[in-house]
Amino acid sequence: MSIRRLSDELINRIAAGEVVEKPASALKELVENAIDAGSTQIDIKLSNGGLDHIMVADNGCGMRADEIPIALERHATSKLSDDAIEMVATLGFRGEALPSIASVSKFTIESRVQNVDNIIDGHKIIVDHGVKIFDGLAAIPYGTRVSVENLFAKVPARRKFLRTKRSEYAASLDIVRRLAMARPDIGFSLEHDGRRTLSVQAGMSPPERVAILTSDALAQNSVAVDLERGNIKLGGIASLPTFNRGVADHQFLFVNGRPVKDRLLIGAIRGAYAEMLARDRHAVVALFIEMPAEEVDVNVHPAKTEVRFREPAMVRGLIVSGLRHALDKGGFRAVQRPAENANNAWQVEPITPNPQHNIFDRPLERQPLPADQRDYGSNGEGGLRGDYAPSSFAERATDYRPHYDPLTGEITQSDELAPLMGRAEAAHAPAPDGTKHPLGIARGQVAKTYIVAEAEDGLVIVDQHAAHERLVLERMRAAIEGADNKVASQALLLPEVVEMDEVACDRLASRFEELAQFGMELERFGNAAILVRSVPAVLGGGAVQDLITDLADEIGAYDEALSLKERIDLVASTMACHGSVRAGRVLNVTEMNALLREMEVTPHSGQCNHGRPTWVKLALDDVEKLFGRK
Repeated sequence: MSIRRLSDELINRIAAGEVVEKPASALKELVENAIDAGSTQIDIKLSNGGLDHIMVADNGCGMRADEIPIALERHATSKLSDDAIEMVATLGFRGEALPSIASVSKFTIESRVQNVDNIIDGHKIIVDHGVKIFDGLAAIPYGTRVSVENLFAKVPARRKFLRTKRSEYAASLDIVRRLAMARPDIGFSLEHDGRRTLSVQAGMSPPERVAILTSDALAQNSVAVDLERGNIKLGGIASLPTFNRGVADHQFLFVNGRPVKDRLLIGAIRGAYAEMLARDRHAVVALFIEMPAEEVDVNVHPAKTEVRFREPAMVRGLIVSGLRHALDKGGFRAVQRPAENANNAWQVEPITPNPQHNIFDRPLERQPLPADQRDYGSNGEGGLRGDYAPSSFAERATDYRPHYDPLTGEITQSDELAPLMGRAEAAHAPAPDGTKHPLGIARGQVAKTYIVAEAEDGLVIVDQHAAHERLVLERMRAAIEGADNKVASQALLLPEVVEMDEVACDRLASRFEELAQFGMELERFGNAAILVRSVPAVLGGGAVQDLITDLADEIGAYDEALSLKERIDLVASTMACHGSVRAGRVLNVTEMNALLREMEVTPHSGQCNHGRPTWVKLALDDVEKLFGRK
């Protein structure tokens, strides 16, 4: 077959396959052109998800009558003043978008420049799937208006691969939302099938614009990000780890005002939240990176959604450092709102007295304390394990339990009361000072799992295992970063052999030196076993078998993709989970309060290592509403 030149029409259709994949792709190109035109207001209308009609109108600089035909030619652009393509400062520069869109739709472009000499100086061109059918005057306001009708109507092979109206509209809305976030100095409006679905005014700050375009809850559950390193600046907002989503679609990333979906940046976000989020959950962030144009290549993909950095390691480090610094300043904060249906879950029901079970008319019966309650601590004294023994907390007071006589070892309550009573302090402490104790004063323990505390402005409920897990992790991290660079270890009286497959043993063997920093002394014991000689002191009598197998699994799953610092955090997080106070552990009031005080001064203590909240608060107003006082 001989070589031949392709026709312009076919070339444009091929280019359209790269640039215009769906209505959202065409919309993106048109809105970016409007932004580059210096607009302060952009109005968008869609019909049938953009499949039938797309209209973008702006009040930008407009085009002269002789410029519009050139704009419809391939590789014609006003956005490059010379051939320095590496110095691109606009969103578009290829000059492919308009001719590509016009080749696969009925395309109408109208424009008018701000020229006071002419009353009617607007011009219009209509192109129907690559064929010009009109070229003449148009009476429109200053700016440009572009309409795209029946996209891919004459390209059925492309049309049938488009998704439903709802899906295409969702993709278009996401495009407009991201571009609106990138330019808070521009007003945007979006109508779909005659209904206004998005409207933002010009002149907002980036955080205000992000909050309006996402949710008000994000503004209440986020921290500001602001870090500058060299000639690169990072700004934006990032959600608290407990405010997360099941997909990464709520991560908005911008480089020099350009919305991008870059794997390097997404990976950096994941690294920053590594020990604070479950692996199937994703943070909500809006990050704005500003850097010299020559430091980033935006000409990587025809759709310009990917970029390439000259120094990717520095950019990644900037994002990880910026996010962690911002989250550190967030302290012990958790999500400051209960679940939407939490209050509805409270039930107020009338109680019908049962004379046969009237405990107030019966004498109290004395029963011996069960053996598992007489010695309820791992050290025989009811204390916490390892680093959280009384030497770490406040000195332990006598373990007061209303139902227990420490001299006789007997219970002084009836059977009917036993299942209903929680752990409560013997003497009522003074009301908490909100400035000194934001998490309040412990009043008791429910289900041997949840600490109930009275704060100055509400009722605080703490998940003791989740909270202590975070505290253990931060202690281990501090020990690693300290002068000794090592966590205190505890030798096992009898070394324990953990059997695993050979591959898992190889994974651990390759990390023996790193694991030694955490107080773990491991040796290879044949091909399919690991000998454990010592463990971190914080683990106490933890399950060594489970810890070693979990470490092997996680190192195998994530080791290659993580830096040394991230691997250390991963190991610390896994150990902390195994070394924490478990749910079902009875705590006395002194221990509860010590845990609360530790949380108030520990970074990230508002969420456990898996991203779940460690505490929630029920405001006093909500309590009063439950009882009909408000």
